[in-house]
Amino acid sequence: MMNTASPIWGLAGPSRIAETSTTDGTIALFNLEAQIEARQSAAALCHSQIENQVTLVELIALRGLILGRVADYERAAQIAEQLAGDASAGRAVFLARARTRANFHLFMDALDDLEAAQRLSLDAETASAERAAIFQALGRYDEALAIREEAANRRPNFETLAALAGLWAERGDAETAQRLYRDCRSRYRGVSPFPLALLDFQMGLMWMEHGQFDNARTWFDAARRRLPAYAAAQCHLAEVEAELGEIEAAATRLYPLAASSDDPDNAAQLARILGDAGRTEESYGWRQLAAARYDELVERHPEAFSDHAAEFWLAAGADPDKAVRLAQMNLDVRKTQRAHDLLSRAVSAKKAASGKGPDMRGARTI
Repeated sequence: MMNTASPIWGLAGPSRIAETSTTDGTIALFNLEAQIEARQSAAALCHSQIENQVTLVELIALRGLILGRVADYERAAQIAEQLAGDASAGRAVFLARARTRANFHLFMDALDDLEAAQRLSLDAETASAERAAIFQALGRYDEALAIREEAANRRPNFETLAALAGLWAERGDAETAQRLYRDCRSRYRGVSPFPLALLDFQMGLMWMEHGQFDNARTWFDAARRRLPAYAAAQCHLAEVEAELGEIEAAATRLYPLAASSDDPDNAAQLARILGDAGRTEESYGWRQLAAARYDELVERHPEAFSDHAAEFWLAAGADPDKAVRLAQMNLDVRKTQRAHDLLSRAVSAKKAASGKGPDMRGARTI
């Protein structure tokens, strides 16, 4: 079953320039679940099938990304660690573990795994692409850009151009990112909705950073319509709806996610939106849920969750001291502009709480 995707949108608003048909998002997720079940069954029957288990790691991590399941990321990392402990582990295993480590912001360990994979004959193109993703996450944009541009010039396909578009989007160059997006979108030859939904989501984040909430809503909604179960797209769509004054629509969208997801971002956003709307009593329960979950995750994975936890304590959590500690922890790992801005806002909020500066609590989080 196929569905017709939404049109590509221009800088000033929607303009139909191309359509891309992909597998229906619900069916694609069902197929992903079936593949995971099949791989898990195969792994249980024959533990020696390393290739099967490496694929299982990738599939579980993809499901975690789409559904916003921390447990899936943890399970993928656990399998990868077990595989890497095998004396027969090859380049595919170290590549898989590098990716799971990067998911939890263990970037130096991930780079070490890439080195190990290259010593075992991982091709240079794959290794470079993985390094570029890590450099980008670390805020080493010039290094990432050099790799991304070389790859796009050498092989201008959907993957290389999408990666380059994502980098420019994160750097805030909307015009360049949009141009690359159009180019890479026209080169997509697959039927999976996942890559296009992820790219739409990235563009939504870019517009959100620019404060252009109508454009951000367009992109997040495009990702959601292509892939209805995409949790992050739903969460951020609710956030921009709230920014546009559609509080009830935002809350309605977040209630099921906040109640069912093990990712506290959903409960945190719901608590903030309700609190900002003056619905303090209703906000309180979601705030407590998010606070407990963030504390649990920061204890287990401090590098990965310090940034979003800091955002929570800066906004709905209303604890600027805690926000400063976590924001500093995040900046120690990632030297991005966003990490610097987060710490600056947290410090300002801490000063305000002690009567020494402007109050930044309640500021929009991303």
